[in-house]
Amino acid sequence: MDLVVGFAILLFGAMCGGSFGLPSKFVSKDLPWENLWGPFFLFATLLLPLIAGPMLVSGLFGIYAKTGLLGLLLPFVFGVLWGLGSMTLGLSFAYIGLSLAYAINYGGQIIVGSIGPMAIHQPEKFQTPSGIVIMIGVAICLVGVVICARAGMLKAANEANNAPPTEDVKPKKNALPGLMLAVVSGVLCACWAIAFSFAGSICKTAADAPFEISTNDWHNSLPATFLILFGGFFSSCLYCVVKLQQNKTWNRFLSPKAFVAIIIALIMAVLHDAAVGLFGWGASKLGDLGVSVGYTVFMAFAIIVGNFNGFWTGEWRNAGRKATQWIINGIIVLVVAVCVLGIGKGLDKPQVQLQEREYVYPMTIETEPQEQPPVLPVGEGWIAEP
Repeated sequence: MDLVVGFAILLFGAMCGGSFGLPSKFVSKDLPWENLWGPFFLFATLLLPLIAGPMLVSGLFGIYAKTGLLGLLLPFVFGVLWGLGSMTLGLSFAYIGLSLAYAINYGGQIIVGSIGPMAIHQPEKFQTPSGIVIMIGVAICLVGVVICARAGMLKAANEANNAPPTEDVKPKKNALPGLMLAVVSGVLCACWAIAFSFAGSICKTAADAPFEISTNDWHNSLPATFLILFGGFFSSCLYCVVKLQQNKTWNRFLSPKAFVAIIIALIMAVLHDAAVGLFGWGASKLGDLGVSVGYTVFMAFAIIVGNFNGFWTGEWRNAGRKATQWIINGIIVLVVAVCVLGIGKGLDKPQVQLQEREYVYPMTIETEPQEQPPVLPVGEGWIAEP
């Protein structure tokens, strides 16, 4: 039952992650970008975490105080960089649409998020079977990103060539700026994974705190999650404040259209933060499968959902058959890459279990052979007890 519930949670989280940008399509076209995305970042990175944090984690700020400045610094700094990635993703939605932006952003996240923490903390892992499979997955993912970028170039050119001559403004033939924004957003959004790789002391403090009664790894990782979101607040919201000041668009918040945009921004923020929380919750329900299968299911389904939303809203209606075929091929390649990466991540677990078993048995096995606990095959999901 835990597996069924875990997969259901992951699929729902992936739907949220692939759909959080969808409501932005229903905002008035003449409303400035910053008047929608500014409230979104305010909700997603500050207000919602401040509300949900103390509710989900008892003594949240006490955990931060006990962890100390050094333990908080790097997760926070990489959270700031993640916020820049989220901000550029919002910009890429406006430039190239949901479908392309999601595909390229998730591709960049998969590539950098897979090899970044490993390169920083475990460079020797690149020579292991797990590391080799992960690098194969990264290479496939890079091919998928290139295919999606090619689809974007064909789409922009076809839309420009086929635009009605009576239009005042024709589509831009050069899609390169939007594609570059999507690539940058993917690289910077991957800083979320790097931030978590430096958050071990926060999670340990949460697990050891006397006011915490949870032994769930996902629950103990929530303080790190909220800290990264707080870091994103400083970069993303600062950029939006600069744009509001630069474009003198503060007064646009007084219009009825802006009120609707704020409601939409809140919905987007709830979907965004729900995706973050549901991924961790669902993966924790899968046990050992959460590292490999849970990651694969979530990322693959999120890519599919994001692109489905793009097609559903007509982003590829005038793109032409060739461009549409390229983006479909790119999505397939990205999903295959995620599956290969999931296999690579799953190769680590049996090795860890074997090490735990060899370390624990000398301390727990009785001297008489008949009282030794049964040895289960490696990879069966068995967890040694101290």
